[in-house]
Amino acid sequence: MRLVILDNYDLASEWAAKYICNRIIQFRPGQDRYFTLGLPTGLPRNHPESYHSYMWNNFFKHIDIDPNNAHILDGNATDLQAECDAFEKKIKEAGGIDLFVGGIGPDGHIAFNEPGSSLVSRTRVKTLAMDTILANAKYFDGDLSKVPTMALTVGVGTVMDAREVMILITGAHKAFALYKAIEEGVNHMWTVSAFQQHPRTIFVCDEDATLELRVKTVKYFKGELTGLVRMLKSLRNYFPLELYIFLKRFRTSASVRMPPSIWRKMDLQYCSGLYI
Repeated sequence: MRLVILDNYDLASEWAAKYICNRIIQFRPGQDRYFTLGLPTGLPRNHPESYHSYMWNNFFKHIDIDPNNAHILDGNATDLQAECDAFEKKIKEAGGIDLFVGGIGPDGHIAFNEPGSSLVSRTRVKTLAMDTILANAKYFDGDLSKVPTMALTVGVGTVMDAREVMILITGAHKAFALYKAIEEGVNHMWTVSAFQQHPRTIFVCDEDATLELRVKTVKYFKGELTGLVRMLKSLRNYFPLELYIFLKRFRTSASVRMPPSIWRKMDLQYCSGLYI
């Protein structure tokens, strides 16, 4: 488990975006070789505030992606359980999720896995907690009667199956949830805590979100990040990004023979999400 602490929301968002980009580049996707990115979606697709609309308006239409490769749960499906089962099948057919990116609520829920959700749950229909309904009311002119009370969501178990999980936590109102996520034990009432048991979880947060953490916890993770940044800065003098990309293309050629330790350092520099 890693905890990356940035000064503010904007820096945390930028760090996360660069990390995702570098993970995709490192994967080297191509024809019939896809990087599967899991993102939070759900609710009726024809509603302007649905996650379906949000993802298309804020992400998919701005990138080079075949619409057929964007799979979003359809909240308007006639048989919602069949829709959820089909979604799980699509994930398996894609070879699993390479990187799942999500946020949490102040109550520690991940996706729409509300407090009390099973930690081995799969994609399903979930009744929303009142705290979640209240939090989403701002997108519906503050009218609670317009906020959906149910949603389709991937389960905790579905997310746990991803090869890597990135969870974004920002703001003082989520500080207690971050504390529950990393400093206390696994608890189904704080579903985000399940990711303590994932082999590759990275929490990205801002300073405000760390207000409930122990001082020694913050110092440890800040020290870990500071050490990594210091090492990357020193490597930068020897391995410019352009040179790295060039060498990567000819890594297996006889003309490029470097010790494995050097390649590991270059890989770390390029794929850490810290190269600016």
